Amino acid sequence: MIDGIGRDKISDLTTNIIRRQLVDYTKDQCLLHGIPMQQVALPACFDPNQQIWVARYAELPAWRQNPILLVPKAIVRSNPAYDYQRYYRQSVLPFLQAEHIDARSSLVRTLRNGEFRVYKKDLEARYPCTKEFLYEFSRQHPEVLHQYREALERLERVDRNSEVDPADEQTIAAALAQAVRAIEPGSPRAHEYHSSMIGVVEFLFYPKLLYPKKEQEIHEGRKRIDIVMSNGAHDGVFHHLPSARQFPCAYVPFECKNYVTEVGNPELDQLAGRFSANRGRLGFLCCRHFEDRQLFIQRCTDTFTDGRGLILPVDDETVFRLLDLIERGRRQDIDHELENLVAEVWLG
Repeated sequence: MIDGIGRDKISDLTTNIIRRQLVDYTKDQCLLHGIPMQQVALPACFDPNQQIWVARYAELPAWRQNPILLVPKAIVRSNPAYDYQRYYRQSVLPFLQAEHIDARSSLVRTLRNGEFRVYKKDLEARYPCTKEFLYEFSRQHPEVLHQYREALERLERVDRNSEVDPADEQTIAAALAQAVRAIEPGSPRAHEYHSSMIGVVEFLFYPKLLYPKKEQEIHEGRKRIDIVMSNGAHDGVFHHLPSARQFPCAYVPFECKNYVTEVGNPELDQLAGRFSANRGRLGFLCCRHFEDRQLFIQRCTDTFTDGRGLILPVDDETVFRLLDLIERGRRQDIDHELENLVAEVWLG
């Protein structure tokens, strides 16, 4: 509601304030995908601890000596959440319509069926959509602005689906399945399998799980986790576990094993050792196949029953089934598949 403040200025202001966090995110993504970086000078970054702006250098990708900052797609908007024109159309005009009908003002028209009607074009002529008007209106009717904000919060709590077009999603799903099939099991191609699974799990679980990090160090570098993703779910399994079952999973680790033989208890114990109350107690063990899947599910159940965490096994067959759902335009069914997998291990 401030003249001269629009989406471009808000974007610039926000970038200036969170530049340090965007630098960290960009470095993580470059390390994840093998993007080369170089030392570059940055504009001043805000230090929240000292409450000052600090000049610094950083390792970043660059184009023609200009540093590039990547932004998480989960926080990117093509249009800002708060938009004064949308507020005017969706909240202010309906309120004014009801107010004029109650007052039987000169703007009220009576239809043949006896219904009273106030047309928005008449209101727009009397109350033009200016920031000055909206500011004064909101001072006089703060409840309307409050309801608008609540509606935005409800909308924000609804998970957005993948922002890729459905036709492109089907192509990507098929390509990922083909890429995984082309990787031979065995240690020589373990790194290739690991890298491919980063793309697979990010594609399958966005926007529930976000910001994958490769080989995340824990315990002061004494242990590493193949992949760690942040839990950003507002519904579904990843939301239900911590909210309804009080089962912590703020971060979800993935261990990837490109073994020729079947994974066993040592791999389960390795992943269970990565759990903690702060990081979470849910994780995925990704491998190529199970010789006896039911036996491995029982091992996962034993680990869960012993209080060492909930480990969900994901072999190639599971990966291909989930990717096939997307190929057939049924991405929404992935959460149902995950619920079944959780129930298998949880209930034994």
